[in-house]
Amino acid sequence: MPWETSAIGRGVRGGEVSAVDVVEAHLARIAEMNPVVNALGEVFAEDALAQAREVDRRGDEAGPLAGVPFSVKDNLDVAGKATTHGLRRFREHVRPVDAPPVARLRAAGAIPIGHANLPTLTVRGMHTASELHGHTVNPWDHGKTPGGSSGGDAVAVATDMAVLGLGNDSGGSLRIPAAFTGVCGLKPSTGRYAADHRLGPDDPSFAAQVIPVDGPLARTVAELRVVHEVLAGADVRDPRAVPVPLTGPPVPRRVGLVVDPGGRGVDPAVRAALEEAATTLSDHGYDVEEVVPPRMADALDAYSGLILTEFSRTWPAVRDLLGPEASRYLELSMRRREPTDLAGYLALTGVLLGIRRAWGEFLDDRPLLLGPVSTVPSFEPDQESRDAEEFDRYTHAISLCSVSSLVGVPAVAVPTGLVDGFPIGVQLIGRMYREDTCLDAAELLERTLAP
Repeated sequence: MPWETSAIGRGVRGGEVSAVDVVEAHLARIAEMNPVVNALGEVFAEDALAQAREVDRRGDEAGPLAGVPFSVKDNLDVAGKATTHGLRRFREHVRPVDAPPVARLRAAGAIPIGHANLPTLTVRGMHTASELHGHTVNPWDHGKTPGGSSGGDAVAVATDMAVLGLGNDSGGSLRIPAAFTGVCGLKPSTGRYAADHRLGPDDPSFAAQVIPVDGPLARTVAELRVVHEVLAGADVRDPRAVPVPLTGPPVPRRVGLVVDPGGRGVDPAVRAALEEAATTLSDHGYDVEEVVPPRMADALDAYSGLILTEFSRTWPAVRDLLGPEASRYLELSMRRREPTDLAGYLALTGVLLGIRRAWGEFLDDRPLLLGPVSTVPSFEPDQESRDAEEFDRYTHAISLCSVSSLVGVPAVAVPTGLVDGFPIGVQLIGRMYREDTCLDAAELLERTLAP
């Protein structure tokens, strides 16, 4: 250990290693590490071994991810398992079928090994802690948050309990824990992967349809690329998913450097990482110029306005589910940006289209943006929810994540080194459906800068 995605697939298909051996090795690692970091709320040991035996039986007919163990965020369905969203009340919420991305990974031979912890209902805050499973620990420093909301999956990958993690991102929820735990995360374009985020029989409302996307976490950019190829494509279960090619025509090697997207200052270590990444890209033939993305203030207002207006419809019930401590982050959100009325909400849907148009024109000139995942490094657990001042500081720190999620464009978070023994990284944002350009640039940074 650690095991590498493509090597596992080749080895299992070629009979050089058995999927059972791979799963058993990861179960042993889970037994060692999960009591320390609390990343996985439920481990699917028996089911994982049963699927591994089936993968071994298929031999060279198994898929490209044959025998690869992956964790699944506990808001994504795994057939026959409870999708708890971190709530005790949902412990018996057993789902009959896999969520679309789980089904795609399983069809490719990958093996779900456990449900990963998350902030309760994904809305508790930027730190991964749930009512049902408690706090997840950052393996690099137990006094710092691993981030969220896909923090359990990031920690599972960072500690070699899983080769891949499957989470989701609606404002940094893959990229933040990737940056805080030293792994790689891919937020795909809206519509690139099929998804199903229903809590019950009804589909979610507009903002919850167009902003959140499922995506992978892995130790390397190359592994992200392999799983991206498996997850991409249309699916009858999700009419939003589109059959766009995985690659496109060559684009100009021009990069916009975004240093302080929130306008509140940047930690020196984050600034240094961005400058080093910019120099690396420049040294390898990219034209890098500092830029200001369009309509950032409008986008942040539309992002919070759409989401919080939709949340307000069910807020009394959600508040009761969360309890007072876990409700604090959302309460601070609603104080800063109150929900709007119907006319205001409809106006925001028009603002959204205009922002997406502005970003499309902006990225037409510079097809890549290089920027921070967070303008501050990892911090103490729940620090972002202590009071209005701290909330404001940390939500502005991740403003580039929030806006790129609203716009729907792809992004890759990649580690670029260590500062005082703790990982630090950057993100690369690309044109719609051009994950390939983000991955290419991220792989270059990883090869040159990663520890």
